[in-house]
Amino acid sequence: MIINEKDNNPAHYRANIVLHAPVEVVLKKDQKTGALTKGFVRWILTSKPYHSRGIKVMLETRQVGRVQNIGWKTPKNQDTD
Repeated sequence: MIINEKDNNPAHYRANIVLHAPVEVVLKKDQKTGALTKGFVRWILTSKPYHSRGIKVMLETRQVGRVQNIGWKTPKNQDTD
């Protein structure tokens, strides 16, 4: 897992995101509230190795958002979908 002293969130580094991994993303429509959506990575859309707001991915549900957490940090029953 790649992190550095500048930014210790592994979700901001492309090398840490793998296809079909469970992630929590912030969708564009939810950027103001910060609501997280759970899903599995279908495609990695960010080509740069690092992005300060999170790597952009498309989920298997075809929703697009920036990864905030790798794996699911919040309990399943608190899903915001």
